[in-house]
This record gives sequence, C-alpha cells and structure tokens, in this order.
Amino acid sequence: MMLKLHSLPLYFALFLLESLLFIPSVHSSNIFSRAVHRTHQIASRHTRLIARDLRVAFGAVLVSEPAQQSLGNVRTVYCKSSSASGTNGLGSGGNSSSSGSSGSSSQGTTSTKTGSVASPTGSAVSTPWKLVEGHNGSDFFQGWSFFTGSDPTHGVVDYLDKDDATNAGLAYVNSAGNAVMAVDTTNNLTGNRKSVRITTNSQYNQGIWILDAVHMPTGCGTWPAFWTNGPNWPAGGEIDIVEGVNDYTNNQATIHTNPGCTISSSNSTVLGISGTVVGGTNCAAAETNNQGCGVRSASDVSFGAAFNKNGGGVYASKLDDTGVSIHFWPPDQVPSDVLAGTPNPSLASWGTPMAQWSSSGCNPSTFFSDHSAIFDTTFCGDWAGSAWSSSGIPGQEQSCAQRTGYSTCEAFVMAEGSAFTQAYWEVKSVKVYQYQP
Repeated sequence: MMLKLHSLPLYFALFLLESLLFIPSVHSSNIFSRAVHRTHQIASRHTRLIARDLRVAFGAVLVSEPAQQSLGNVRTVYCKSSSASGTNGLGSGGNSSSSGSSGSSSQGTTSTKTGSVASPTGSAVSTPWKLVEGHNGSDFFQGWSFFTGSDPTHGVVDYLDKDDATNAGLAYVNSAGNAVMAVDTTNNLTGNRKSVRITTNSQYNQGIWILDAVHMPTGCGTWPAFWTNGPNWPAGGEIDIVEGVNDYTNNQATIHTNPGCTISSSNSTVLGISGTVVGGTNCAAAETNNQGCGVRSASDVSFGAAFNKNGGGVYASKLDDTGVSIHFWPPDQVPSDVLAGTPNPSLASWGTPMAQWSSSGCNPSTFFSDHSAIFDTTFCGDWAGSAWSSSGIPGQEQSCAQRTGYSTCEAFVMAEGSAFTQAYWEVKSVKVYQYQP
C-alpha cells in the first residue's frame, strides 16, 4: 500500500522527511533528536490552535453562570376585615385598613435585585411569564418592610420592627436556607403577643405570585395569611391567597373589592374550580360586612397542621386580564414548569384552579391595582376570635373553647405561650412573574 505523504498530518510528515533525509555520520543521532524535538513543537502548537478554535466555535452556546434573569422587588400589603361573621367559620379574609411601605407602582415595576434565585429542579418550558422578583435564601428579607402599626383586624398582637424581630429570634433564615417568621412563646403575658408582619416594597398591577412554603402557623388562636393588596382598601382590591384560623386544614382564598365585583355562580362546576364558594357571590367589602367572596379548598392538606405534616406545598396566584385564579399543589404534585422557574398557566399540568374570579364579573383593571404581597400572623381578632366557640369547619371538629378549656381566645393567647411553638412560617421562596410576550 503506497504511503501518501500529503494525506498525513503536517507535523508527522515533517518528522518523516527529517528522519529520512539526514546523512549518516557521527552527528546522525543529534539530527534525529532535533527532528523529534521539532515534531513535538509543531504538534504542541497545532494542539493549542485547535483548542483556541474550539473555544471560538462554541463560545456562542456556552453561557456563563452569572448570566441569569434579572430580578426586581415586590411590594406587599396585608388587609383583613374589621368585621367578620366568625360564628359560621367563613371569616372575613379582609380588613378595612391596609398598610405597607411605599414603593414604585407599575405593572412591570422592578427595582433592586432581591435575593438570589434558587436553582430550578423541574423541566423548563417556553413561557411569556418572566421572573421579575425573587425572595429566598440568606437575602430573603431584603425588599420587605416590617409593619409595626396596630393590627387592622383587632388581634391581640404587637408587630415588631426588623431589628427587634431579629433580636428576639422571630425573623431569621434557618440552616436549611428557609425564611422563618415566628411568634413569641412566653407564658402569662400582660400585654399583646409579639409577632411579625412584612410587606414587599414594590407593586404590580398584574402578575403571578408563587409561594413555596414548608410550614405555616397553626393552632387555636392563630390567624395567619399570605396575600396581595392594593392601596386605599378596598379600592385597590385584596386577594387572600392563603388564609385560615385556629385548627383549620382547608385553605380559604378570598377577594375583597369595591362594589360591582361578583362571582357569576356559586356552582363549582360552572366556575371551573375545585373549591367551594363560601360567603356568597358578592365580593364588595362594603356590602358584605367586609367578608368579600371566598372559596374553600377541597384539599385537606392545604392549610394548618395538615399542610405542615404533608411537607408544605406551593401556591400560585395569577392576576391578569382574564381575572384572578389561585392554584395549590402538595409537594409531590407541583408542575415541572413551576419547579423550573418557567411557569406557564396554560399547561394542563396546572390542573383545575382551587379558586377563580373571572373578568366577566370582576374586571381586574377596575378592581385591582398596585398589588404587594404580605405575610402576617395575628391572634384572635375579627375572625379567629369570633370563631373561637365554633366547630364543623374542616379540621375544627371540636371548637377551640372545648379543646383548650378557655372561654375566650384572648385569655388563651395571653396565658398559653407554649401552645404557639408551631405558630411560624417557614418559607423556601416567594417569586413574582410578569407577562412579557
């Protein structure tokens, strides 16, 4: 078989030429050594050139780690009604006054980067919903304001500022990287029980708010909530995403608005929801004694002790031109796109919403504006206090009055601090997405 010199690699061809053409002499071994050395130099140079060319060729598809989506800040406000029909267990889910720190107001408002976004574990999909704000990890509390005013829901609670809450061990990030918001557990208080209420510092007219939590406050006397709220309550509207009292195990989502917002039916099938309408179809706070229109989840692991025992879960609240909708997923049912940080509500994997208020009866642009997100834990007040002697609600088969032996919520909360060791939020993340087609 004839050897074709031109088909050989350049450095190997040179080696052959220098090896074959040298004149045998006393210096032949030196010539051969120089040929080997030169061949090595040529090979090394070509290797470097090939590596450089590969870096150039693949540079367009190799993305550096810091190239992540930019984040912004959210603004959160929490409102609860000043009056409630607590005896029927429905509660008000809203308050005639709201509070929160000021922030920029715009549908697409973003400000300083808040926290770092945890690495997704699901499967990314194409979606027009883009992350604009995230709170998680050691920076979770950046971008939130600590509310210190009197409780609008008339609870026996004192909300602490950031420094006091941190020093008291009521607001911190634990070793798992989750944010914890707890309450004081001192027995036999002479004043109100200390707690935490935080509000994000920016506002959105539309968006998807996604809460990933592993624990929420529970127990007789507690009234925790996670919600979004607009200014000048109820003109800016209120959306209670997670809310309940005492020993409840089924979440109740509620909206509170100005007059004119209604649900078209009380039939879950007609509404396309998995939950059950409670409290009527009129959502106007002024016309329903601040009760609004609520939907109770069909899931008995969507709230309270049952939620905690099941490892928590994920809530998604969507506010856009189509209306308001709320989804809940236990940990083993969270859609892959949500886990991946690319939520797409149009996917079948999201399933049937727990609650939904269609734009046909409640135009979002009319009844909701400049929404922030809020966490709080209060005690007794207009709902938990009023429902103290009530039973028959999922999780509350026995009234708190019977279970604790205290005739009033306030007496129990003031005396039994050790009963509130489970009255804390433990949150993996809060993320806000904006529609950006």
